[in-house]
Formats: sequence, structure tokens, C-alpha cells
Amino acid sequence: MNHSARVADLLERMRSAEGLAPVDLERFWADQDRALAAPFGADIPQVPLGIMMGRECVFDELAIPETPANWHKLIHDAEWYAETARAYNDKAERIVGRRLLTERMPAPQLATKQLHDIFESRYVWHNESYWLEQSVHGEDELQRLLDRVDQRLANLREFLALPPGVAPYRHQRGPVTFATSIFGVEDLLYLILDNPSLAGRFRDTILRAMLGLAEVYDEAAGQSPHGFSFFDDNSCLLTPEMYEFFGYPILQAIFAKYAPAPGDRRYQHSDSPMGHLLPILARLNFTAVNFGPTLTVSEIRHHLPHTVIEGQLAPFTFSRNEEEKIVREFFRDFDQARAKRGLIFATAGSVNNGSRLTGMRLLMAAIQKYGRYD
Repeated sequence: MNHSARVADLLERMRSAEGLAPVDLERFWADQDRALAAPFGADIPQVPLGIMMGRECVFDELAIPETPANWHKLIHDAEWYAETARAYNDKAERIVGRRLLTERMPAPQLATKQLHDIFESRYVWHNESYWLEQSVHGEDELQRLLDRVDQRLANLREFLALPPGVAPYRHQRGPVTFATSIFGVEDLLYLILDNPSLAGRFRDTILRAMLGLAEVYDEAAGQSPHGFSFFDDNSCLLTPEMYEFFGYPILQAIFAKYAPAPGDRRYQHSDSPMGHLLPILARLNFTAVNFGPTLTVSEIRHHLPHTVIEGQLAPFTFSRNEEEKIVREFFRDFDQARAKRGLIFATAGSVNNGSRLTGMRLLMAAIQKYGRYD
């Protein structure tokens, strides 16, 4: 049966079942748990699904107006969040068979000092989210900032003043995105091109600060786990030569320190056009990646043969609930991954508001009927 016939079959089954695609939920989740534990596994029954929704999906799903005020409540009002998450989970349990959201508001991320504090930046709330504020403008200001950062790094424990029992530091806004946030996008590009000496100092100072943070956080946490992850959407803005100069050395050094073993988690999310950087990124031996929808599974697999691919469903295909396109993109990606496996079918980027539980169930039905390895 070709793609068009399979798409038509699934959509017809969905319509005949009053809008819910037919899925054996108990069997799906049992097979999902096995597949997700080993996406490259020779005996996994089906391709694993990586779309588990998120709190931003509550608005359209529950017919809550997506206003700045409601976004603020979703992030800051624990009682409102818990009530909303419970209502969403009640619906999710009926449609997909699991409660997907935590019903307790996640702990605030700004309670302890982080990398941006060392570089004198701060998160500011604007409409629907926190944004990292630019802290310096121009090379002279950057020079003086790096001088002050050097002083903080010499007394980092005192500057951070961490309480005992914090979580270890194993995740970071990627070096290019971080640098463009605090210095500006155009300024960083021109800095690398026109003043590589200062750009190199900026890069090396970011790395020393990250290594210092990890050491102090590990002491406060009482543990030093392996693995590290980066979210670096703006890395796509650099040419390969610029990225190899500025971004690559930071990831290489962090992974060498905190993810040296083959099984250690080495992860990057960059939901942007990353094709030009794939040959360089391949040298970092990622265990999993989530890149933007301009890339295909085949292109990523060519450069990263042993890396789990989280993708490549276009986020807006999913959030616009374009059911036929959703299924077609699944068939496309599964066909490209079938021979070597290692695909977790997910959005090639964020799961946005508008993404519906019925769309998730449609993908579950597609996987159960047409996405099996056994």
C-alpha cells in the first residue's frame, strides 16, 4: 500500500471513530516503552514517538484564550497551573491513555545564579516568555565585562552562594545563542570576523565559566553525573569556519569533561537550518539531536550514523493540525529510518500551542499500524 492509500486509510478510520484514530492504547504504550529505551534496538517492535506535548498546548486544547496574562499565570500561578494541568491530563488520559503534564508547577529556573548572572545579564518577562537581556554593546564594553567576569571566576563559590542540594549543572543555552543574547547577533558575527583575538577570549571565558559552574554545582549537589545537553538555535547563523572557531571548542571541551564515555548523553537541540554544520557536529559524537525541519532524516543519518534523531515533523504542520501532512511526514521519515533505525519521531523543534491530543493519537495510530519493525 503506497503512502496516499495509507494516509487515506488512517484518516477514514479516524472519521469513522468520531474523530479518534483507532489505537490499542495498552499495547501502544507497552511497545513504546520498549522502543524508547533502545531506539536502535534490533528487537524493538515499533518506531518510538517523541511527542509528549507540553504545558503550552493547554490553551487551544482547553479553549483558554492565549493572552499574555494567561501565559503569565501558566508560568507563575501555581494554583491556576495545577487546575489547568489536571483538566488537560483528564482529557489526555481519555484520548492518548496517559497523563502527560506534571500537575505541580515546575520549580523556577531563576532561583539560583547561572551562567548569565556571571556575564551580568538577566532574564526579563516579555509577553509570553522570559528573554535573556543583552548586557553589553560594543568591543570596549565587552573587554571590560570579560575583565569583571575573570574576577568573579576567581571567587565563583562566593559569587554563586549556592544552597546545598541543588541539581547538578548539566544543561546550557548553547554557546552561540548565549553569546548572541548577551552581546547581540550582528555584533558577535562581526567580532568573530574582525577581532578574532577578542572573540577567542569571549569563547574561552564562556567555557571557563561553564566548567566553574559545573564544579561548584556538583559540590553543592553532592554528585557529578555524566552527560550534557545544549539548546543552540543561533548556531545556524555561523559559517562552518566561524562555528568551528567559536562554538565547537566549547562543546568539545564540555563533552570531554562531562560526557566522555560512549553511552554518556551528548545532546543538542537546534531547531534551525543546520545542514551546513553537520560535518563539524558529526565530530562531537552526539547521542541524540533535534534539528530543524529543513533537514531530512537521511541527511542527518549520513553525517551522524550512530545518533538518535528526534524529528523531523515540521512543528507548524503539527500545531496547525494538518492531519494529512502529519501522517505523510511520518511515513516519509519512517521510510528513511527503517533500515538503520535510531529515529524517535518528534517535531523538528518545539511543540507549540495548537498541537492537539487528537493529532498525537493519529500519530500513535500510524505508528501502531504502519510504523512497526516486527
